[in-house]
Amino acid sequence: QVRLVESGGASVLAGGSLRLSCAASGWTYSSSYVSSCMGWFRQAPGKEREGVAVIDKDGTTYYADSVKGRFTISQDIALNTLYLQMNSLNAEDTAMYYCAAEIGLYDCYTGSWEAVPSDIGYWGRGTQVTVSS
Repeated sequence: QVRLVESGGASVLAGGSLRLSCAASGWTYSSSYVSSCMGWFRQAPGKEREGVAVIDKDGTTYYADSVKGRFTISQDIALNTLYLQMNSLNAEDTAMYYCAAEIGLYDCYTGSWEAVPSDIGYWGRGTQVTVSS
């Protein structure tokens, strides 16, 4: 059974930094990852879930405009772990952050991942990030 477990969420002051991690298990990261992307999404209270960043198996990354230059997505394939380094956090970054796996390559490369495609294969349960000013 595939499991994605996020960690690293916390309450921080505006301007601070956090590093989120997503540990994947029950899924062969290296082989299953060939034809898809992994990524981070977030959902703020009263808002729809939105894409934050995605990464393909070669390390090519894409970001939402709202986080570009502040967030960095990365991966350690040997450890089956996805990361999101978040710097210069502001109140608008407050949300539950979700890790996702098996995002279709078409969605990944065309930018449609930001709208949260309905056919994403796996989701974690989320980790809460709260930024106060």
